[in-house]
Amino acid sequence: MLKFLGIRDFVIVDQMELEFVPGFTVLTGETGAGKSILIDALSLVLGERSDPSQIRNGCERADISAEFDTAGLPQMEDWLHENGFESDGNDSSGCLMRRTVDIQGRSRGFINGRVATMQQLRAAGEKLVDIHGQHAHQSMLRSEAQRALLDEFAGSLELARTVKGAYDHWQDLVRQRSAWEKNAASLMQEREQAERQVSELSALNFMPDEWQTLQADHSRLSHAASLLEAAQTGLEVLSEGESAALSQINSVISRLHDLLRCDANLQAVFDLLESAQIQLQEAVYELSRYRQSLDLDPEQLSGLEERLSTIHAMARKYRATPPELPELLGTASRRLEELDHSGDGEMLAREEAAAREKYLQSAEQLSAERKKAADQLGQQVTAAMQTLAMAGGEFSVALTAHPQPSASGMEHIEFQVSAHGGSPLRSLAKVASGGELSRISLAIQVITSKLGTAPTLIFDEVDVGIGGRVAEIVGGLLKKLGRERQVMCITHLPQVASAGDHQWQVSKSLDPARGQVTSQIAVLADQERIEEIARMLGGQKITETTRQHAAEMLRGNA
Repeated sequence: MLKFLGIRDFVIVDQMELEFVPGFTVLTGETGAGKSILIDALSLVLGERSDPSQIRNGCERADISAEFDTAGLPQMEDWLHENGFESDGNDSSGCLMRRTVDIQGRSRGFINGRVATMQQLRAAGEKLVDIHGQHAHQSMLRSEAQRALLDEFAGSLELARTVKGAYDHWQDLVRQRSAWEKNAASLMQEREQAERQVSELSALNFMPDEWQTLQADHSRLSHAASLLEAAQTGLEVLSEGESAALSQINSVISRLHDLLRCDANLQAVFDLLESAQIQLQEAVYELSRYRQSLDLDPEQLSGLEERLSTIHAMARKYRATPPELPELLGTASRRLEELDHSGDGEMLAREEAAAREKYLQSAEQLSAERKKAADQLGQQVTAAMQTLAMAGGEFSVALTAHPQPSASGMEHIEFQVSAHGGSPLRSLAKVASGGELSRISLAIQVITSKLGTAPTLIFDEVDVGIGGRVAEIVGGLLKKLGRERQVMCITHLPQVASAGDHQWQVSKSLDPARGQVTSQIAVLADQERIEEIARMLGGQKITETTRQHAAEMLRGNA
């Protein structure tokens, strides 16, 4: 429910802070005192179009904030969570909405301290407040709201969601089959190409690390004769020739070893020569082993050259380098698997037909429940209209078959009304009288008050064109509705005002310092309510008899 409303520099309001309570609250006051400003301010914070002319004269910006208690409203709390507007405070069941409008026409919205679009403000507002008056934007006039209300009245909200899900699944399969038919030839051609590519590359059996090994082996075998000659020459110079280096260094080491006794300074040279001897011996060993490993097998060389040629030819065919061929095989294999799972036309057609049948079954069941509920809702609202100064009036819910199935079902839903006997049924959205529209909305809200729609209801002009006993009935209906919801009503009828659980008085006064008119709202106590209702009964001149009458009206509605 609405807990708090703060208004600053809006129309003729300087600064106003209002704390709200459950039940039925009436707002009364002289004509022109600014009773509708509260509704206009609340509408603004709930996402309605802004206008710089709403800013108080001489001010730069209007600022409106509203705090709601969302406890017991799981759909609202889910919406806040899904859209990233969870409350950061200790109380998670809250929603603080704020709207600012500056003199340049710029507007900003916030939900729980986070920036929100106007669309998000409206989406949140529709779940929290329903304003009933003569404005064309109220929810009862929207086709989707009428459909949701009828489904809720019928107890068919879950079935409606099932119908939407079945429709979405059916249409997804329609799109898949259409895409398959459109691309069938190209997909088949692509599959054949991928299949051929996988077959050829798999037959090549080319491993990712094979290319470097092949190149190294080919280089070695193709230069084997030169390598063998170089190894033989090296061995002759180092160890096998007549003047081999190793033989000569051995001779020098032997000679120096004998001379160390004569001069110890030769030790450093002797150590270096011994180290060189060891290095030369190791070199001879490795060179000898390398010479033995060389193979002059021409058949092996021919096989390597053929393998390299095959790999080069495959790489040229697919415009790739040889090292890229294994990766190309992986890509082609994955694409072939995707194409294998893309389905075929016959299978998709069968799935589509099954999905369509499932949708039709659910939609037909929903249509039957809607028709039954439409008759019941029409009868109950029509009966309520007879007591609301619309004798002979009629309310009907028209169900018109859609030319094509839709996500919302197989029919268009429209609330229609005849305000008086003899007048034809017309769309509720085209009802000319704001008072009639408000009273019809009131009748519908009373009938559906236990269905869990918006927790806060605001009525404006519900008493236009009525009085006496009808006004008492309207007051009683609003009081009854206030037991289920938080209800606020702007009224100029004492019969309606006396039915309220709480009463606020709206007044305006001139600020001499600024030379501006300012609007205020006062919460009335018991005696103050008597005075205000007496004013509403008797005008400016209030007599003791009028006060007694006002007190009796309040006692009668206690």
